[in-house]
Amino acid sequence: MGNGRANHAGLGDDDVLRAVIAEKALPPDNEANTDGNRHFYGFECVNLGDGKDPWPAAQLLAIERAAAAVCRAHGWSQRSVIGHLEWQPGKVDPRGFTMNSMRTRIGKRLGGAPDGPSKPPPKPTYEPFPGAAFFKVGRNSAIVTAMGKRLVAEGCGRYTVGPGPAWSEADRKSYAAWQRKLGYTGGDADGIPGKSSWDRLKVPNV
Repeated sequence: MGNGRANHAGLGDDDVLRAVIAEKALPPDNEANTDGNRHFYGFECVNLGDGKDPWPAAQLLAIERAAAAVCRAHGWSQRSVIGHLEWQPGKVDPRGFTMNSMRTRIGKRLGGAPDGPSKPPPKPTYEPFPGAAFFKVGRNSAIVTAMGKRLVAEGCGRYTVGPGPAWSEADRKSYAAWQRKLGYTGGDADGIPGKSSWDRLKVPNV
């Protein structure tokens, strides 16, 4: 039930209107004597309406969620949701699903907690590889400290002081020792982290 003209529900059965207001079982719609536009919220869903055109699961979910949101805002139950064919004689929409099945879905949704903002994904256990360009003179980051501690734990620390947050030659030498431990040689063991060696180091997320 709503206020003002916002859709094209058109003329329908006043007995149905009273049942919706009372949230009772709907009677047959056999009259068209009441303006539904002033009483109902309405929204359209694209479908051929021939009873054969399928309703995608995402579309049915959208109907369920939109109707439940309106009901929740007003404190209504699923009994306040009707289809065009239940309001006006001669109307056949929606076809392809029943309003009883949709009301059941809406009722279940209303019985649960309202949808809220999606939860942010959990932080990864290990620090993602920040890219080789991250490791340069002047870089100051807790990631560098965490990396250095892991290098020390792996027996590859070449620090006289630290590890610390500022990328240094000691970090590069320590990482080169880690690369050599993994079997890298030559330019592949230059002390600049690459993704493969970084992932194997398992630097804790900071």
